[in-house]
Amino acid sequence: MECFRRVNPFRACAGLRVLGYLMLALVAAIVAVSYYAVVVYAWGPLLLGGGGGSVAAAAIVLAAFHLLLIMMLWCYLMVVFTDPGAVPENWRHAAEEDDMDESNTRTISNDVATDIVNPPLFTSEGQGNASRYCSRCQNGKPPRCHHCSICDRCVLKMDHHCVWVVNCVGARNYKYFLLFLVYTFLETVLDTLVLLPSFITFFRDESRRSSSASDVAILFLAFVLNLAFALSLLIFIGMHTSLVASNTTSIESIRLAIIFVGSWLVLLACPNDMLCVGSNLLQVYERKKTVSWQYDLGWRKNLEQVFGTKKLFWFLPVHSSEDLHNIPALQGLGFPARPGAVV
Repeated sequence: MECFRRVNPFRACAGLRVLGYLMLALVAAIVAVSYYAVVVYAWGPLLLGGGGGSVAAAAIVLAAFHLLLIMMLWCYLMVVFTDPGAVPENWRHAAEEDDMDESNTRTISNDVATDIVNPPLFTSEGQGNASRYCSRCQNGKPPRCHHCSICDRCVLKMDHHCVWVVNCVGARNYKYFLLFLVYTFLETVLDTLVLLPSFITFFRDESRRSSSASDVAILFLAFVLNLAFALSLLIFIGMHTSLVASNTTSIESIRLAIIFVGSWLVLLACPNDMLCVGSNLLQVYERKKTVSWQYDLGWRKNLEQVFGTKKLFWFLPVHSSEDLHNIPALQGLGFPARPGAVV
């Protein structure tokens, strides 16, 4: 039994980084297959040897294809190589530093005893001035910060660890991740649409079946892959649009869902005995339809917390220096909160 106690299950998560490197190779392979199918097989020959109308159509298709491809790869590389946000060494909450300056009489044991007697109910991890500490990093944890078991470090405003980019998605690369999703979706939709005529013609016209088996395989593979990715990305983009509009991360959305589901279960379990419901739980229930999430500033402000205020930079994987200076959320250490929020 002692050997099992010494086993750290989180070490197994580190193996997912190896999977991430395989995903990098898979992304490169998908791009190569799509490029060959669209440029070399389907539309390149039309541009070089087609008539006037075909040449113009091919030029437009290939220009749009390469533009979206450049933007997609630019955003992808920014997500991969941008640090999502590391916690400064020996970081402490500002309120905690003030408390330490005023008085050091309160001990850790007293804090623990207080929490046991009066445990906080359904409060967010970063709410208020509550200090948080990561025992694995041996450092303080800013609001909305979480420890990634794969990267083995704390990440500022962590959304999730993405194996496709071998990196965490956090405060400082979340915009780049969203743009990568959007441009990849547009690219896959374009590829699907421009490959569809060749795909249909091949199966309808026997005269086109003189193509080599490898070309046919690449055309079929590129069409199916792009269609599948377009459909899956549409769902993913819809999910993250909802998260951005409410200024919520994927991790926070799961925790909020647990809170609200738990509140309903407790209320349903004892509908005639409201005394069994804690005061915090009642607040969540009563105010669920009004202001519930402390970082929800309204969809316009929430959008600026991710993309900045300079609309010219919204579609580029960069931030203006003014936004980086004026919007603390882009750095991941400070977030404006809405007063009166429940969680």
